[in-house]
Amino acid sequence: MLIPRLRSSLTAIAQQPAAKRLYASAAGNEALKKTALYDFHVQNGGKMVPFAGYYMPVQYSNMGMLASHHHTRQKASIFDVSHMLQTRLTGNDRKKFFETLVVADLHNLPIGQGTLSLFTNEQGGIIDDTIIMQQENSLYVVSNAACADKDLAHIRKHLTEFQNKGGDVDLNIITDHSLVAIQGPSAAAALEGLVGQSLSDFGFMHGKNLDIAGIPCHVARSGYTGEDGFELSIPTEEVVSITEKLLAHPDAELAGLGARDSLRLEAGLCLYGNDIDDTTTPIEAGLTWTIPKSRRETGGFLGAEYILPQIKGGVSRRRIGLIVSGAPARDGAKILNQEGEVIGAVTSGCPSPVLKKNIAMAYVKNGFHKKGTELTVEVRNKAQKAVVTKMPFVETNYHK
Repeated sequence: MLIPRLRSSLTAIAQQPAAKRLYASAAGNEALKKTALYDFHVQNGGKMVPFAGYYMPVQYSNMGMLASHHHTRQKASIFDVSHMLQTRLTGNDRKKFFETLVVADLHNLPIGQGTLSLFTNEQGGIIDDTIIMQQENSLYVVSNAACADKDLAHIRKHLTEFQNKGGDVDLNIITDHSLVAIQGPSAAAALEGLVGQSLSDFGFMHGKNLDIAGIPCHVARSGYTGEDGFELSIPTEEVVSITEKLLAHPDAELAGLGARDSLRLEAGLCLYGNDIDDTTTPIEAGLTWTIPKSRRETGGFLGAEYILPQIKGGVSRRRIGLIVSGAPARDGAKILNQEGEVIGAVTSGCPSPVLKKNIAMAYVKNGFHKKGTELTVEVRNKAQKAVVTKMPFVETNYHK
């Protein structure tokens, strides 16, 4: 059972509708959009908040954020991620084109396999993180909702240039499918009951077309919680029906943005706009592993001339994990060394429901990133001890 201070702190997070770390409202006076599951969320007690230009559930009346977090780790939770941008690239030159924009090796990515990759800019900064799935005649791409407009503008700009030089590639925005994630140890069992087959040979970061309750869908074994799970691209007219069928499994419950954020932080996963952005390089962010050996040798992606030398030459700052004593450290909290010099700042932080400790991600000057290094974090003008800790904070349970 969690100590009262930890429970009250997590409750306070869920009650902050304008908190930067979770929510981003629509730009200007633009009306917020609704996913196809909006009414379903409301009917099931979802507390709706602005996020990336959409109304999204932060938690549900039957299960608060803390309980939802534990339920995901122990059983299975269903997340509406229909606000994410789904696109498909076709044409004979699709891999050649997309490799100019992302750091992945798409020519050697087997059919049916996916990879986490990064869009980079000319200065080596990260425009967005994305999942790319190799399909037989296309690339299926899922990107962040908050970055959708800038991602599309960036892709279209370079696409036009590529096409004008005779390149054979087309971009299609997928608007007729919604995206739902089911995450947790019971996710496979819940989905197997609807696809009528075992998913034991379905590898992590692989995708395939499956009929879910008789409806053709694309299923990827991936997610954003550190647990085993799946992301389901479902025809929008069927998404409520299939979500209801998933929810009928005795281990499944609905979950919102609150649990999603604490789950991904325990798993050491970056939130775009907090932990990575267009001023952060993949090497600074500890995402060097997203750049395969072949791309390190050939380059060819935007900003490669800045990024690749950092692999051997080092960087001036690094992303780290911290265990923080006292109150939780939030986005922007200053980090100091033992001499009182400011050496970095927190980018994400929350109490860990599993560890019952305060965890945080941060960037610090190179040299202060080693595990066990003792630092100080300023929280509400109060100095608190912090120790550099290896991530993920909580061991991941991806399907092997």
